[in-house]
Amino acid sequence: MRIMGIDPGYGIVGYGVLELAGSRMKVVGSGIIETERKKSFPERLVDIFEGMMKLIEKYEPDEVSMEKLYFFRNVTTAMEVGEARGVIILALTLKKIKINEYTPYQVKMAVTGYGRARKENVRDMVMKILNLKERPKFDDVSDALAIAICHANSYAMKKRVGEFDVS
Repeated sequence: MRIMGIDPGYGIVGYGVLELAGSRMKVVGSGIIETERKKSFPERLVDIFEGMMKLIEKYEPDEVSMEKLYFFRNVTTAMEVGEARGVIILALTLKKIKINEYTPYQVKMAVTGYGRARKENVRDMVMKILNLKERPKFDDVSDALAIAICHANSYAMKKRVGEFDVS
């Protein structure tokens, strides 16, 4: 099972790809799609779409996990991130890849055991869980890996529960 975690944004989209083998998680790849500030917003959306299509082609994820849009103080930022999410969802849907969404609270709870954990606590736990030697260069990457871990845990639990269905 290959899971791609995505931390959506319009300036930077973080991604992390995990391979699941039993209860083990291995990082297959991670990084960012970065858009140029000097480009128009629609051009940036095209860059995100094309970047996602390349990542899908390269990593061939079975499922994707993505952070749900949560409350933003800045309405403009929320709308732009929402539009970037739409482009990402379009790319995934065109390739018929299942999308799973989690709130920041769910991701933090799955990775640290505390739903209000700080970014650095999440990053540190991602490093421990995945046995990373180096800290991810971008917070967006550690967030994407955390989102992938969250789904990996959820997937494993659903699989176990399914195996013991007594209906």
